[in-house]
Amino acid sequence: MAPTATAPASLTSLLLPWAAERPGGVALRTPPGEARVEVTWAALLARVGQARDRFRAAGLSPGERIVLIAPTCPEFLAEFLGADAAGLIVVAVNPLSTVRELAYLIEDSGARQVVAHPAVATAGERAAAEAGIGFRTVPLIAAGAPACAADPASFDITERAPDDVSALLYTSGTTGRPKGAMLTLGNLTTAARTVRGLVQATEDERWATGLPLFHVFGLAAVVLPALSMGQPVTLFPRWDPQEFVRALELDGISMISGVPTMWMSVLAGASEGTAPALRAVSSGGAAIAGEVVRRFEERFSAPVVEGYGLTETTALGTFNPIDGERKVGSVGRPVGEQEVRVIGLDGSPVPAGEVGEVCIRGPVVMKGYWNRPEATAEVLSPDGWFRTGDLGRMDSDGYLFIVDRLKDLIIHGGYNVYPREVEEVLYEIPGVREAAVVGTPDEKYGQQVTAVLTRTADDAGAALTAEAVERAAREALAAYKIPRIVEFVEELPKGPSGKILKRALSGLGAERKDTGQPVAPVGT
Repeated sequence: MAPTATAPASLTSLLLPWAAERPGGVALRTPPGEARVEVTWAALLARVGQARDRFRAAGLSPGERIVLIAPTCPEFLAEFLGADAAGLIVVAVNPLSTVRELAYLIEDSGARQVVAHPAVATAGERAAAEAGIGFRTVPLIAAGAPACAADPASFDITERAPDDVSALLYTSGTTGRPKGAMLTLGNLTTAARTVRGLVQATEDERWATGLPLFHVFGLAAVVLPALSMGQPVTLFPRWDPQEFVRALELDGISMISGVPTMWMSVLAGASEGTAPALRAVSSGGAAIAGEVVRRFEERFSAPVVEGYGLTETTALGTFNPIDGERKVGSVGRPVGEQEVRVIGLDGSPVPAGEVGEVCIRGPVVMKGYWNRPEATAEVLSPDGWFRTGDLGRMDSDGYLFIVDRLKDLIIHGGYNVYPREVEEVLYEIPGVREAAVVGTPDEKYGQQVTAVLTRTADDAGAALTAEAVERAAREALAAYKIPRIVEFVEELPKGPSGKILKRALSGLGAERKDTGQPVAPVGT
């Protein structure tokens, strides 16, 4: 593999050696089938150049923000890298986002344009119109499309400094609205370089993932590293476990990445197919049960390795070695140039084996939160330590074990759900007096979004049902954020200050209603 001689001047520059060396080789694939699309390195670079030119023609200048709405597909990467080549900052968002959710992201980021895949364009078009900014759909790449030409030696790229922001990926705890984590060119290229070292990739490695590319895991820890190594990736815009196993065999996939719900669905719903070339399975997003690991490894004869990272650390922090010792329940050891420590309430490191807050320092830690200096200062120390808000312990060998969360963040099938955002919607429903949103354990999805409510003492409160709550939430929230369990109580437990005690909510409620099965996991 041809290494990059100097620090990349952009993310797009990671493609240039491969477009020059193997222009007709496959860079990206969609799932097997009649409509399968295979994009060569030359064609991908040409598509990136066309997207770059569209952004420039729209009058967008380096440093300005665009909102990108697309599933896990080649078009996402053509637009993302095209924006990068134009020097823009990409606000990558969930294709399930509603108009209300997009309006906030547009306003907060100051985006100048919304770009959306035609299959998920409706909300983005409405939000752009309401915000008075530009909108366009993404040109589709058809099956059998002729190869385009682009000269890697003269490809026009707006160069960036390592500290320049490349992407804004929105994340949040339970206080305030979602915040844009500023990921720099240096963050993303360091992550790609670190993953290269972790997987010890061979020349003929082939990757596959159904992770969403708007999420840091799929983007920074899978696709960008693979492309930087000149290795093809099979992308799944919708998660189908049987199709996934079929692609593992047909495409000779050696590396796959995803969240535990994906592996569980493969075990439950993919009865046929093998993966003869599979070398390793990277799992993250939530803890994976030991039994799932055992069954998956037994079926596919490849190790399932867990890692730990956050949006604010460009998906990286710790990782279990593929070929070394993997400890059950551990998320591995610090990777690359990252430092990880566990601190007590006084901020001092705690001894091995003791529980405290996990902190990470290194070149993958974000620049900060977009236009949120106070929020940045709360989690990022002057000497570069990021406080994750997660509780963990580190053993004497340096392996990290995540114990619990300081934040009330809910992780449903690999998606982050922020209770405060859901609660704001619930409080708008006639008949709701008080609302608390918590995550309750679920074997398949990790956590279910659960709303515990009290009713108002009027006709609206008397008429309020779980079904009505679900309908109202569906109008304002993406599907994975909708409470699937609604519980009514007489009073919510509160502390001396009047703050609702969410940890005391378990098992409460005279009226409990499961409103239906949750949405499919990430990748759908």
